[in-house]
Amino acid sequence: MLDRKTPPHIVDAVDLHLQLKPYEKYTLRNGADVYAINAGAEDVLQLELVYYAGNWFEDRNLIAASANFLLKNGTKNKTAFQINEHFEYYGAYLNRNCYNETATVSIHTLSKHLPALLPVLKEVLTESEFPEHELETYKQNMKQRLNVNLKKSDFVAGRLIDTYLYGEEHPYGRFSRFEDFDALTRDELLAFYDRWYRQGKFIVFVSGKLPADIFRQLDDQLGDLPCSALALPVLPIVPAGEKKYRVTNDPNGVQGSIRMGREFPNRHHPDFLKVQVLNNLFGGFFGSRLMTNIREDKGYTYGIYSYLENHIQQSAWVISTEAGRDVCEAAVTEVYKEMADLRNEPVEAGELQLVRNYMMGSILGDLDGPFHIMGRWKNIILNGVPETYFDDQMRTIRTITAEELQALANKYLQPEAFYELVVV
Repeated sequence: MLDRKTPPHIVDAVDLHLQLKPYEKYTLRNGADVYAINAGAEDVLQLELVYYAGNWFEDRNLIAASANFLLKNGTKNKTAFQINEHFEYYGAYLNRNCYNETATVSIHTLSKHLPALLPVLKEVLTESEFPEHELETYKQNMKQRLNVNLKKSDFVAGRLIDTYLYGEEHPYGRFSRFEDFDALTRDELLAFYDRWYRQGKFIVFVSGKLPADIFRQLDDQLGDLPCSALALPVLPIVPAGEKKYRVTNDPNGVQGSIRMGREFPNRHHPDFLKVQVLNNLFGGFFGSRLMTNIREDKGYTYGIYSYLENHIQQSAWVISTEAGRDVCEAAVTEVYKEMADLRNEPVEAGELQLVRNYMMGSILGDLDGPFHIMGRWKNIILNGVPETYFDDQMRTIRTITAEELQALANKYLQPEAFYELVVV
C-alpha cells in the first residue's frame, strides 16, 4: 500500500547517470559505413543517408539545395506522383534536406515495409532525372516564397548576420536571390547529382526496431553504389569590416529584428563544452539572464535567446530577438549590460545549479527513443569529435565552476567582438 504521508525521493537532474546507448557499426561491400541503434518498443525505423553534397560543394549558389529538393521529383521510370504514391501506400515518409556541408535523404517507415521501399530509394539515388517542368515549378514556388520572406525583418536579419560573420561568398554566409533561381539549369543539377550523389561519399544511419536482417537488406540495395573517399576542403571566412548595422527593410514596420554575433571555434576547441554552459546561463533557456531581464523585467520582447551555431568547420555565438521598433536600441544596450554582469560577477551557486539541472534535463529528453539517440551519435560522428564527447559534456556540466564561467565571459563576451544588426 502506498504511503501517502511520505513524499517520493527527488533527485536533481544533475545527479542522474546518463549514458548514450552504443551504436553497432557495419561496413557495406562498397566501403560505406553503417551506424545502427536497435532500440524502441514500436516497429518503426528511421533510415538516413548522409551525403557530402551540401552547399560546400556547389560551383554556384543554390545548386546543392535545388538538386537535393528535386531528388524525388521524377526518375527514369517514375514520376514525382508515382514516387510519392509508393511511399504513402506503405504509410512511409521520404524526406530530404540540404545543409552547409552535407545533404540527407531519409525514410521513416514501419520496419516490415523496408524491403518494399529500399528499391525505390535506390532508384531516387541513382536514376533521378530532374524533369524540366518540375524544375520550372520549383523555381516559381521558391521565388514566390522568397518574395514573401524578404518582407519579414527576421528573415532579412538572419541572412545578413551570417554574411557579416562569414562573408558573402562563404557557404555559411551565402543567401539566395531571385536571379540565382532564374539561372538554375537542369544540366547543372544533373552534373552536381552525378558527382556528389551517384559518385559521392555517403554514410548510413539507421535506428529504431530493426529487422534481424537489416544489414543484409542495406548491403543488397546500397552496397553496390559508389562511395568515394572525400576530405572536406577548408574554406577561409572573410568577415565584414564594419561591426554595427542598421537596416530599414519596411519603413512602416513596427517591429525590429536584432541579431548580434561573433565568430567562435568549432566543437574541437577545448572551450566549446564549457561555453555551452555559459551560453545557457546567458541566453540559452527561458530562465536565462537575457530572458529574465529583457522579457520579464523590461518587457521589450516575447523572447530572446543566444546559441552556438552547429557548423562543422567554424561556429559563431549569436543573440537573436524581435522587439518593438522603439525599444530595439534599448534592448541592445541591455544585452551588453548582461555581458558585463557575467564578466564582472561570478554566478551564484543557486543559479548555476538551475542551469546544470536544465541542461541535464534537456539532454535526458534528447535520449528519449532511438531516433534521438542516433541524432546525438550523428552529431558526434559528422563533427569528427571523440566518442567520449557525450561523457565529456556530462562531466563539464557537473563540474564547471563559477570562476571558470567568469573567465570565459571575459574571454568571449567582449562587446567589441560582436557584430550588431537591427533590421526594421
